[in-house]
Amino acid sequence: MVLFFLFTFRLPIDIGNILSHKILIIDDDAALQEQLAWALKNDFELVQCGDRDQALKAAVTEIPNLVLLDLHLPPTHLLDDGLKNIGEIRRACPETVVIVMTGDDQTETPLRAVEEGAYDYFRKPIDLRELRIIINRALERQRIERENARLRREVEARYSFSQIIGGSEQMADVFEAIRRVADSNATVILRGESGTGKELVAKAIHYNSSRSYGPFISVNCAALPEGLIEAELFGHEKGAFTGAQLMVQGRFERADQGTLFLDEIGSLGLPLQSKLLRVLEDREITRLGGRTSIKVNIRLITATNENLEDAIAASRFREDLYYRINVVPVNLPPLRDRREDIPLLIEHFSRRFSEEHGVQKKRVDTEALNYLMDYGWKGNVRELENLMQRLVLMTDGETVTASDLPPHILNQEPPFQPSLKTQSDRPFPTFPEAGLNLDREVARYEYDLVRGALARAGSVKIKAGELLGLNKDRMKYLCKKYNL
Repeated sequence: MVLFFLFTFRLPIDIGNILSHKILIIDDDAALQEQLAWALKNDFELVQCGDRDQALKAAVTEIPNLVLLDLHLPPTHLLDDGLKNIGEIRRACPETVVIVMTGDDQTETPLRAVEEGAYDYFRKPIDLRELRIIINRALERQRIERENARLRREVEARYSFSQIIGGSEQMADVFEAIRRVADSNATVILRGESGTGKELVAKAIHYNSSRSYGPFISVNCAALPEGLIEAELFGHEKGAFTGAQLMVQGRFERADQGTLFLDEIGSLGLPLQSKLLRVLEDREITRLGGRTSIKVNIRLITATNENLEDAIAASRFREDLYYRINVVPVNLPPLRDRREDIPLLIEHFSRRFSEEHGVQKKRVDTEALNYLMDYGWKGNVRELENLMQRLVLMTDGETVTASDLPPHILNQEPPFQPSLKTQSDRPFPTFPEAGLNLDREVARYEYDLVRGALARAGSVKIKAGELLGLNKDRMKYLCKKYNL
């Protein structure tokens, strides 16, 4: 072993409070270990060992953030064995950073160490300044990589199928469409009312595709003024127009190798529709004020809440562009057409917002749930999401009751409330010895009423709904619920 001496001063570590970082020092030179320990003990938690077997055991049990590894360890002291130790440590602790310490003067040794998985190396003898810089840089890179991995896990979790809530038949069709189109380059158009989750589905398609490591760029075409949207999409060169002080990339360029999502595409004016059509045909864009064509490799997903066929008939939307974007249409149902999903969504939002805000999770009682099931939900899932966030934050206790709901939801035909006269006139039901299940009995009675109304109405659902005082959506929901 080559002994080296450390300067007798300590440089500040500039990556914040890192006393929680653990460094494993592996070297059979006791004097060297002592010097390293003296230099680093105030800033790191240290573990030390002197041979290969101790090192591999410590890597598994201690899970260090960083390893300072000598390449010539007992029992063999061979370079090749030392290089193999790098791979062994990395396999035991994939996130651990390995920095090699070597007195070997062969020029290829550091390169071989990096090829085996070492982050960096330093030759002996070395001063403390160089050692600190290398450790500093390695731990900062490790922090960034962990943060990126955490953010990617969060993104993938948020936009996985599991975050698109629904057990209804209509949502099963949406899930199947996502599975089929996700890992292709086919252009997708998402059709549905505002608030049905079109952007969430677009992100689910992107993050479940081979382009998931590329960017997802979203543009709400209806939110941008007509005079700005062209520059926003295609970018501009310096001096292209008054106020253009710098060259700016457009959304097409920023989405290269990824996905571009154009929401409310029906709001684009006809001149811009022509330019968009040309981009889709040539896969090239030209910045405003520019003369050079720029190749772009994007996957296009569009969305609309209006009837594009009517827009074509009114000469507000180009028919040739319509056929370009209408390759794979996915229809997102309004919430009123999948009422059986409302309890699932309520449970999901209650859990999510209670975790986000650190408050008690709320349950919705039967009366309040009936009001929520009967409500029209013009704002669809977004409206329900906003309501649940408010209820989670503003409701006292753990139960949401009808009194906690806003007036516009309560302004409906209320659930059955017996009067004193009703209570006195009605005989008590006969109970079996073992008791009964209230929910099952109520469902059985509801089923008989719906079936009887259908028979009376000649199986015409709208007429049967009128007999029961139900709107067509509620009647449709009950027929699906009971398979009628």
